[in-house]
Amino acid sequence: MKTRAAIALLFMILAASRGLAQAKPNTLSTTEKKAGWRLLFDGSTLTGWRGFHSQELPWGWSAADGALKKEPGRGTPEKPGGDLITVDQFSSFELAIEWKISKGGNSGIKYLVSESLPPTGRGAISFEYQVLDDENHPDAKMGIAGNRTSGALYDLIPPAAAKRLRPVGEFNQTRIIARGNKIEHWLNGVLVVSFDRTSEDYRKHVAESKFKNTKGFGEAASGHVLLQDHGDEVWYRNIKIRELK
Repeated sequence: MKTRAAIALLFMILAASRGLAQAKPNTLSTTEKKAGWRLLFDGSTLTGWRGFHSQELPWGWSAADGALKKEPGRGTPEKPGGDLITVDQFSSFELAIEWKISKGGNSGIKYLVSESLPPTGRGAISFEYQVLDDENHPDAKMGIAGNRTSGALYDLIPPAAAKRLRPVGEFNQTRIIARGNKIEHWLNGVLVVSFDRTSEDYRKHVAESKFKNTKGFGEAASGHVLLQDHGDEVWYRNIKIRELK
């Protein structure tokens, strides 16, 4: 009995030590700070964020349970929903962000978003890292070869077959790396999209997409990070960025 009790105690100690070793959400380690990372979300406020083409916060966005959350729905005519963007702009950068989507949900992470371009019926004109419930949202079966599924460069480039998407209700880890014209999408540690926006291959994808006649698409040298309001419930946390030289 004493041996069993000792083993049980050892497991409890190990479990506790693992929990302590895990980084608290929405914080930076000493190593990250030295590497130039900074938080875009502090876990409790929406400081540093505003509406797209607005100085106000759109309806439905809040800090809840350590995440930047969008409520389901579109709001009202008096207080409409809408996309959320960073106050700051970035050019070459590495963005890290965690997200989870509701069942049947749709959202997206847009980057290099310029407000000098007019808004359209599709919202901000820019690159979008697709955030989607691949199993239950119809968009996953639209587009070309999966270029509207999670991790895709939306409506242009599908994610690699090796992608690992976690089930609805679990947080996924995303990284977006932009070094000048070369851009990468990562999902849960796997490189899923890589492109050079000066290449012929990229231009071919644009020509086959719904953005083929969209003036200014993908041309901004710098811009905001945008979290898309698609009317569905979605959560974002651990949003951090470092600028690259």
